[in-house]
Amino acid sequence: MNFKIGDNVAVLDDVLKGKVIEVYTNKIVIETTDGFSFDFSPKELVVIRENQKELSKFSDISNENLLEKINHTTPKKNVPKFKTAHKNDKLPPMEVDLHIGQLTSSSKGMDNYDMLNLQISEAKYKLEFAIKNRIPKVVFIHGKGEGVLKLELEYLFKNYNVKWYEASFKKYGLGATEVYIYQNAKG
Repeated sequence: MNFKIGDNVAVLDDVLKGKVIEVYTNKIVIETTDGFSFDFSPKELVVIRENQKELSKFSDISNENLLEKINHTTPKKNVPKFKTAHKNDKLPPMEVDLHIGQLTSSSKGMDNYDMLNLQISEAKYKLEFAIKNRIPKVVFIHGKGEGVLKLELEYLFKNYNVKWYEASFKKYGLGATEVYIYQNAKG
């Protein structure tokens, strides 16, 4: 991926994000909103093209509509609104970024307990939304950290008819869990 000075970026396995201020062959220097500079290799960063809060507006519609909004494509005519679970398996999974900076504009005044509760509430809401709308896969991006959020997510998942496993290392690194939702046949 080519980075340019001024690009908004996020660190794949951390809660950091900021603007690119220097670009080298094997090193990208970013400045966080707090004014701190950090060096990362290009493979540790991803360019933020869409604001997470903007994407969240569309994630409650359906995965297909989200893709249409992101890709700016026109909807195909005569396509049924709801696909069968078999066809949905070919859609990319719904992604839910649980980094605290994506869930609230400021975590000032929040302790770790408050932040964890917000993250778990968001995960539960998105999981129930996916179940209700027959979305077969959801990727929860939780980051590496201490592993507390990941353990809490696993505890949450035990209450639903789902299986979960590490998400694609190539795409997400070590900080994401993919959830497969067992679909009941519609009667």
